[in-house]
Amino acid sequence: MIRQLWFQVIVGAVLGIAVGIALPEVGAAVTPLNDWFIGLVKMIVVPVVFCVVTLGIATMDSLRRAGRIGVKALGYFFVLSLVSMLIGLVVANIFKPGAGMNIDVSSLDASTIPGVDSGEKVGFVEFVTNVIPESLFGAITGHAILSALLVSLLVGCALNVTKAHSAPITTLIESLSHVVFKIVGWVMRLAPIGTFGALASVVAKYGASSLQQLGFLILLFTATCVVYVIVLLGLISKACGMNVFTLMRYLKTELLIALSTCSSEAILPQLVRKLEHLGVGKPVVGLVIPAGFSFNLDGSAVYLTMASLFLAQAVGIDLSWQEQLIMVGVMMLTSKGTAGIAGGAFIVLASTITAVGHVPLAALALIVGIDRILNEGRVFINVLGNAIGAIVIAKWENDFDNEQAREVLAGRREFHIEADDDEEIQTGAAGHIAIDETGAVEDTAALSSRHTAAAST
Repeated sequence: MIRQLWFQVIVGAVLGIAVGIALPEVGAAVTPLNDWFIGLVKMIVVPVVFCVVTLGIATMDSLRRAGRIGVKALGYFFVLSLVSMLIGLVVANIFKPGAGMNIDVSSLDASTIPGVDSGEKVGFVEFVTNVIPESLFGAITGHAILSALLVSLLVGCALNVTKAHSAPITTLIESLSHVVFKIVGWVMRLAPIGTFGALASVVAKYGASSLQQLGFLILLFTATCVVYVIVLLGLISKACGMNVFTLMRYLKTELLIALSTCSSEAILPQLVRKLEHLGVGKPVVGLVIPAGFSFNLDGSAVYLTMASLFLAQAVGIDLSWQEQLIMVGVMMLTSKGTAGIAGGAFIVLASTITAVGHVPLAALALIVGIDRILNEGRVFINVLGNAIGAIVIAKWENDFDNEQAREVLAGRREFHIEADDDEEIQTGAAGHIAIDETGAVEDTAALSSRHTAAAST
């Protein structure tokens, strides 16, 4: 068990909490451990997106399928984001976490709000402008996921329509993906160290005293996240023929790392591999997961409406249902433009509050101190929700290997973090791609059957 990454992450988390409580000075000093781990992961995220998306589209039978997957994914994201925001709205209206606080707005310091004075905007024009990279190769070597996704889509489409001339390039990118995922395996081995640094610094910085005043909001949001996972994501998983707790057990390493580091990007490369191993088709994973981490932040959606109503209640402002629905409409737009922006949730809240004008902007200062704690629930739902979203789209596209998923979830087919790439690709789910003995790109269903037949003789 000690060699299992998830167990090592738990050990790192426990040690981090212990150090943060007993030796807060040391806890504050080890903050760079988490920063370094996140930096290493971000270093590899864009290459992973480029390889997965480009290969997924380049090997499709037609570009119509790529468009169909994209439309289905965006439709699913929109519906789930809207439902998530309405859930946060209903919970905050029923339990009223900010009622009775009677905060004097003039006593709040708006300068403590991250992103408010930075000049960052998340309007539609700014969003589209930020998506378009300055150069084709600049997007691949940068850190902007949406820009990398755009370039990957273009390159994949170009390779698809020029297969007769571009097969060597496709083979080269396939070879590059082996190298990239090998690096991913090495980087993920450092997750326990990053977890230790993250939790040690958080506990040392906040302790327990900062939680008392805003404890009800933290408790309510955490309870909402738990119910959200059990009920909503549980029902969606059941509709796909899965148990949400079984899926969580399979993704326990990624969920633990996300909880500890409060970063969705920290597990994106590994999540891609785990879902492919589960039986989700590579084209679906390649399109849905990168897009989902930009457009399907369900945990953030729950948080946005709940936090907005909490702020209004805390300063004694009673928002009508019409005003609340307008706020939801604005958030549905602004929340899609914060991918890769530090403090994105605060920027969305600030943009929405400014646009709607019902709550003083300075009220955001109330929740700055506990945002890191609230982020735990947001990130957990974001990661699990996107994993389930990929399964939904794969089922919808008939690109999901049910038999392989049953074996994986039953523990009969284990995932190895540094498994040989050639073995994984050749024995992957139907619809995945592979390089055959001649170097040509081929569907793994045919390749796998040929290897099976050869083995039987």
